[in-house]
Amino acid sequence: MKKHIPNAITTLNIICGCLAIANAFDDNTLYISCILIFLAAIFDFMDGMAARLLKVSHPLGEQLDSLADMISFGLAPGIILFQYTKHLHSVNETPLLTENPWIFYIALIIPIFSAFRLAKFNIDTRQTDGFLGLATPANAGFFIFVVLVYFFPDLPQVINTKNLVLPIISNPLIMLGLGVVFSFLLVSEIPMFSLKAKSLKWKGNELRIIFVGLFLFFLLTLNITAFPLILLVYIIFSAITAFNKKPTS
Repeated sequence: MKKHIPNAITTLNIICGCLAIANAFDDNTLYISCILIFLAAIFDFMDGMAARLLKVSHPLGEQLDSLADMISFGLAPGIILFQYTKHLHSVNETPLLTENPWIFYIALIIPIFSAFRLAKFNIDTRQTDGFLGLATPANAGFFIFVVLVYFFPDLPQVINTKNLVLPIISNPLIMLGLGVVFSFLLVSEIPMFSLKAKSLKWKGNELRIIFVGLFLFFLLTLNITAFPLILLVYIIFSAITAFNKKPTS
């Protein structure tokens, strides 16, 4: 019986992803889609933890987890970005998008590249302690929290970033451009450092500790704006670490 518990949790991930897609086509419930993706990410974490705690593993679970990620962190965020940019255009019309409405479909590059990223991960034996390229949940997290920041701009912040952030995330062309950039990060060979620490000592965990400290600072001062910002910091930290890493002889 216990071997089915992780799969049951993965199923909850799939349900959240499907509900997110269903709610994404209505501007009034677009923020609900983002919350559902956040819940899907929690279930994605829980199914792996449950499998480890119960010491159960099955090829079916591995395949189901990958398909769940495709729905919740590939297809759903692509549709959310598609609908979000159309909403932004309806609020403040962009001439380029009016003349070329096909540009909105660029958002669907996210599920395409997510599929390649997940397929690559399934057969890549190098990605055990860390990731090569951006993980699909992290990519989805960036876009859903951007949308939530847009719909809830008046949440209290110690440091007010509203005037700086809103003009950026309210521009549909910028958001579609970020969709392209992040899609290429999904399939890139940039090593993304793992947050899993083998000990709590400073030595060997410097980057992880600094990153966690920055996240807590951003969270306390910026509220939900912290989430997309800390992901950008994560990518920058990973890139710097990769480029500064000395080749072994």
